[in-house]
Amino acid sequence: MSAPGAVVPRRSAPGGTGLLPQLTLALMCAGYATGAAFGWGTRQLALFMGDFGLSFAAAAAAGSCFLHARRCEGGFRPAWLLFGISSTMAAAGNAVWGWYEVVLGRQVPSLSVADFFFLCFAPPAIVGLLVLAKRPVTRARWVCLALDSWLIGGSLLTLSWSLALAHTAHADGESVAGTALALAYPLLDIVLVSMVLALHFRRSSGNRSAINTAIAALALTVLCDALFTSPLLRENYRSGQMLDAGWFAGSLLLAYAPWGVRRTAYTEHDESGSDTDRPVAGSLAALTPYLAAAVCTLGILYNVIEDRSVDRVVLFTGCTVVLALVVRQGIMLLDNMKLTHELAQQENHFRSLVQGSSDVIMIAAPSGVLRYVSPAATGVYGRDADELVGSELASLIHPGDLGRVFHEVRRFLATPPAEEPTTRIECRFKSGSGEWLNVESTINRHQGGLIFNSRDVTERVRLQAQLQHSAEHDPLTDLPNRALFTARVRRALGGRRASDPGTAVLFIDLDGFKAVNDTIGHQAGDELLIQAAHRLAESVRSGDTAARLGGDEFAALILGDGSRDRAARERQVTEIADRLRQTLSQPYRIGEHENVRVAASIGVAFAEEGISPTDLMRNADLAMYRAKSAGKNRVEVYVPQCAEVVRRPGTARLRTVLHDGDLTLLHQPVVHLASGRISAVAAQARWRSAQGILLTPVEFQRFADTGPDADHGDRAAELGRRLLEQAVEKAAERARAGHQVPVAIRMPARRLLDRALPLGSVEALLSRHGLPSGALVIELADSDPRISFDDLERRLTALRKLGVRISLDGFGSGYAAINALRRLPVDVLRLDRTLVEGVVESARLHKITSGLLRIAGDLGLESVADGVDEPEQVTALRSMGCTHGQGMAFSEPLDEYRLRRSLIHGEFPVPGGVALPVLSGRPPVRSNNETPVPPT
Repeated sequence: MSAPGAVVPRRSAPGGTGLLPQLTLALMCAGYATGAAFGWGTRQLALFMGDFGLSFAAAAAAGSCFLHARRCEGGFRPAWLLFGISSTMAAAGNAVWGWYEVVLGRQVPSLSVADFFFLCFAPPAIVGLLVLAKRPVTRARWVCLALDSWLIGGSLLTLSWSLALAHTAHADGESVAGTALALAYPLLDIVLVSMVLALHFRRSSGNRSAINTAIAALALTVLCDALFTSPLLRENYRSGQMLDAGWFAGSLLLAYAPWGVRRTAYTEHDESGSDTDRPVAGSLAALTPYLAAAVCTLGILYNVIEDRSVDRVVLFTGCTVVLALVVRQGIMLLDNMKLTHELAQQENHFRSLVQGSSDVIMIAAPSGVLRYVSPAATGVYGRDADELVGSELASLIHPGDLGRVFHEVRRFLATPPAEEPTTRIECRFKSGSGEWLNVESTINRHQGGLIFNSRDVTERVRLQAQLQHSAEHDPLTDLPNRALFTARVRRALGGRRASDPGTAVLFIDLDGFKAVNDTIGHQAGDELLIQAAHRLAESVRSGDTAARLGGDEFAALILGDGSRDRAARERQVTEIADRLRQTLSQPYRIGEHENVRVAASIGVAFAEEGISPTDLMRNADLAMYRAKSAGKNRVEVYVPQCAEVVRRPGTARLRTVLHDGDLTLLHQPVVHLASGRISAVAAQARWRSAQGILLTPVEFQRFADTGPDADHGDRAAELGRRLLEQAVEKAAERARAGHQVPVAIRMPARRLLDRALPLGSVEALLSRHGLPSGALVIELADSDPRISFDDLERRLTALRKLGVRISLDGFGSGYAAINALRRLPVDVLRLDRTLVEGVVESARLHKITSGLLRIAGDLGLESVADGVDEPEQVTALRSMGCTHGQGMAFSEPLDEYRLRRSLIHGEFPVPGGVALPVLSGRPPVRSNNETPVPPT
């Protein structure tokens, strides 16, 4: 489990400079020092450079600080303003000094305006350093900061008084003003040095490089001031000497500080830096009071050795330093005791949280050895925490997940913490009973190792697997459903077997199954389907797929064997299909009935190069219907002539539908994609031909909506009225039974404007059956360009006043969809199935569908996706904002008996949902009464 540590580089912020400004600064300082060392050539030039040269350098520092203060933002702006004021005082003092020496040609008076400016240099710099200091968070810290400053200042005062200041203070012949002035310079320097030393270890972390450079510039200036106050150097001082080179360098360094130093990515508001981030600085800060006391002691010893007595100033200063040290230590002791108590309370608080948490918290060392395991491991893993401590984490993870976990941990440790502070891993973990639990862990870094916050998600994984299985398998027979079968056909055609012509699809229909339902009941029909599915599953190879597509229709996917002999392969698959036919046609024992017989009609279609899964399954379906029309109980291989079976029946057969009652009404649930709740049912007409072929709405509408003569149009209108009446009648019966579910009926736009369907007849139909408002939804098919939108708008508006909701069908495919949406009163948008079929595979189609759904959401309309046959489509559509779906992913079209059983449950499992209903009892059973036919 160990992985190499990740080193996070500190990135530079924009605005840093290169080496050129630094070289320029060094050359200017070196040039000034060289001139000072050789006396500048002439006395007049030395005076000019020693006075006005220093004035120009200090003015440059002032201008640089003022400009930076104007541009920068945050709490450090006053500090740079104060540094600018301090440099201005220095520039003015040197200018006055140059006025006397260079312009007037005489010595500077002992008391002059220059002394006033020089004395005003230190106070702004001292306050500016205070601004740069990291603000203490407690009063005790403020007091300690003041005491530290006095400890440093008092110690320096003791030492400097013993070395030089005492002689100055007791000098004979000096006036009071002269003595005060002579002492003011070193005392202010001592205060400035104290601030520099105290704040060097307590400065804020914002833009550290600029602050360090500014502190170094002030320190260099103070050092030169201290040398200047020495009596020996002051008596021999002349302008333009080497001492001026130090002041010149200090001013230029201060001018360079805010601009020339490469600034790091820290902001001026970042107060996260602490002494713990800089161990050396933290140690020196802790030693500050002791170092100050040592310096004070040295000053007293020197005074005693020199004069054999202790000066009163030295004694008073030493006492105050000792008192400050005692007070500081007492404050720090109390503060540490308070912090220790708070730390103990926090540790107890977090310890109780960790020990009482239902999640298991584990700390692993870089080597992968567990160093800590929380007590929750006993309840979650069934293993004692002490037993797990010291064991290898790798020994507890399932071998099949170990490689994936190692890869994720290495990737996580190699990623900068700022980019990815945590990661999540799901794997199997060995419990105390030897069972493998599904565990989800959130991982954080911890001192080179890892912290695992783990929880048992076994039940959630099982529920997801159960829901996934329910979404992909038939609830009655537990065979793969149409969605899973289609996915496996697509995989077979797109994988390494794509060029194998031996892959075949078999469509199987049980002949005579309707008679079983009608004679001995639907329960017996369910049992027959279960036995037939069992026979089918046992008859195919392990690598092949047997599925139930719906009703009494089954399918099988026979994978190719790589043979290039197409004729031999066709004979082999045909023999397999014939054995299946014989197996499925054997008598069934169902309860008391021992000799229940059905036959099997099987259609076979072989894969061809470039064929799509939809076309291959359609070909097998057509071959199966050819087998049924040729006498049933036989096997047929697809040939192009199979399509002749389902061509338009014609006007004569339409007349048969109307008079002989071969019309059947099925209903397909419309499901809410978030909850799985059935929100409506879509009525679909079926017509069973003389050959036993059950036509879908597409085939049925093909001959019902078009015809060569007026007689056909009249009969189609009569058929539309009958469908509407049956749908309303069934919806009213369901409402009286307690199933308040709206019914949706698809109707072409020109049928709505037909005089044979007046508005009064719709109103009378709703009143006669007592259908409540909103219980009828008319799905408006894509309108004919010859139809007047004005007339259609008036008709739809009148229908809405009756409580009828309007749905725009086929949205996204017809040329007039957007225009219809703009003009017509619409409540629901139904996405065309051509958009839904490729919404997962096609990125372009995904964007188009997402845009259409966004339009529906902006208009406040419900959206229904038609043809939702796969779980992946449900997940994709829900993420895009689609509210409802209809298709084989939930249910096939159901007869009235099966529909009511589904309405009792009220919900379907939603694939990939966040909050999924757990259905009690048996899941909804799909229809076993009818055989759908795909459109040709």
